[in-house]
Amino acid sequence: MARLTLIDFAGTNTTIDVVPGQSAMQAAVSAGIAGVVGECGGSAMCATCHVYVHLDWSARLPEPLTTELEMLDCTVSERRDHSRLGCQIRMHESLDGLILFLPERQQ
Repeated sequence: MARLTLIDFAGTNTTIDVVPGQSAMQAAVSAGIAGVVGECGGSAMCATCHVYVHLDWSARLPEPLTTELEMLDCTVSERRDHSRLGCQIRMHESLDGLILFLPERQQ
């Protein structure tokens, strides 16, 4: 298991346990986290799982693929240097403690 902390726009922290191999988006949606929609189901086709990766964790994630970078151009909330799609972040033990911030809105 890996623990994932999501911090919503109001600053509320929610920490959830995530099964290795599950995406951060799948885990958040399964846990009922408001602010993560995942409308396309994890296909990197909608940008409704946009997150901001905590600076301490950004370098630990693999580089985004071209499709993810293209979808990040379509986010409703501001795209930042550490913006990622939650569906493209696969959780595993080395990401235990990952912190993601949720944007003000997804749609």
